[in-house]
Amino acid sequence: MTPTTNKAASSRRKKFLLAILVILVALLVWRFWPQGAGPAGGPGGMGGPGGPGMMSGAVTPVHAGKVTTADVPVYLTALGTVIPNATVTVTSRVDGQLTKVMFTEGQKVEAGQVLAQIDPRSYQATLAQYQGDLNQNQALLKSAQLTLARYRTLFAQDSLSRQDLDSQVATVGQYSGAVKGDEAQIASAKLNIEFSKITSPIAGRAGLRLVDAGNMVHSTDTTGIVTITQTQPAAVTFSVPQNNIPTLLKALHNGQSLPATAFDQNGDSQLAQGDVQFISNQIDTSTGSVELKALFANQDEALYPNQFVNLRLQTGTLKQATVIPAQALQLSSDGSFVYVINQDKTVTRKQVKTGPTLGETLQAILSGVSAGEQVVTEGIDRLSNGSKVSVVSDSDTKAASGSAKAQWILRASLSNVR
Repeated sequence: MTPTTNKAASSRRKKFLLAILVILVALLVWRFWPQGAGPAGGPGGMGGPGGPGMMSGAVTPVHAGKVTTADVPVYLTALGTVIPNATVTVTSRVDGQLTKVMFTEGQKVEAGQVLAQIDPRSYQATLAQYQGDLNQNQALLKSAQLTLARYRTLFAQDSLSRQDLDSQVATVGQYSGAVKGDEAQIASAKLNIEFSKITSPIAGRAGLRLVDAGNMVHSTDTTGIVTITQTQPAAVTFSVPQNNIPTLLKALHNGQSLPATAFDQNGDSQLAQGDVQFISNQIDTSTGSVELKALFANQDEALYPNQFVNLRLQTGTLKQATVIPAQALQLSSDGSFVYVINQDKTVTRKQVKTGPTLGETLQAILSGVSAGEQVVTEGIDRLSNGSKVSVVSDSDTKAASGSAKAQWILRASLSNVR
């Protein structure tokens, strides 16, 4: 065998191996190519340039959805602000030196929990003084009562004047009043000792400490020691246009509540569910809106005071409303419309009046279509009134896309081998 023959045989083997390699690569590309993605300028999409959807009188493949009925909730959305259900600035009710601070900033506290301690020794000394005065006046009262008893006996025997008896009665009354005064002073002193323990009036979260231990505090101080905010439950205030008032009053004035859902500022994540029970008694003339308040249990404390939230308020429900797939709804200068598939496989463009949405996939229709009809959901851009259509499934579309993709890969492989 000549060198030229060997060289030609080697070249053919290389081409053969290259062809096998290209085919393997093509198969891998076909296997992992994204479904529905056709090569640029290729025959990938149905109804593409030069495809059957553009031919006059051709049948256009489309996807379709059925018109059904469902109960559709009616929502009202607004921007709201989270406010604590209660906010209390804890101040001292007695004067004295602050000896202990027994809370941590940001701590969750309960109603009645001791937050700080004021030096109570001066109030304890005052209590001891009042108790001594009480003992003295009680002894004087007892003596006056015994003397009065003797005077009554003598007066009955006509051995004592009426004036002396009346004077002794007055003395007993005087000491009785002194005893009651001492008892009141003792109760006040005990109350001051109790007030030297500063407690939380509500359950909530403690804010920043405003006074450190060692400082003198007074009952007249306005800054307080700490602020407690109640976040369970939490409230959200929001405003809605005044034209919604009749709908809201119909429910709220009958003792009902309206379900409300709070979302984050972007409207993506649901934070809490509650209800609206309160509406303002007047309209804000500067904005033409009315303010409402929604209450949320807020067990996980997802709502934080002064946080901005998106509030969705359910004002009612459309019973057995007509609904279509949201993809079928189209917009034009004339309004909203859909393509309805007729019995003869032609389509009719119908104007519709839209209602609220149901989730992200369904759209309520107030008029224009009826339950049981079919509407086009995909392939709408290739249709006009009276177009012939063929309803295909997702699997049919994928198969057609895969076939076109395989043909393109095979042609590319053969051109590379050549």
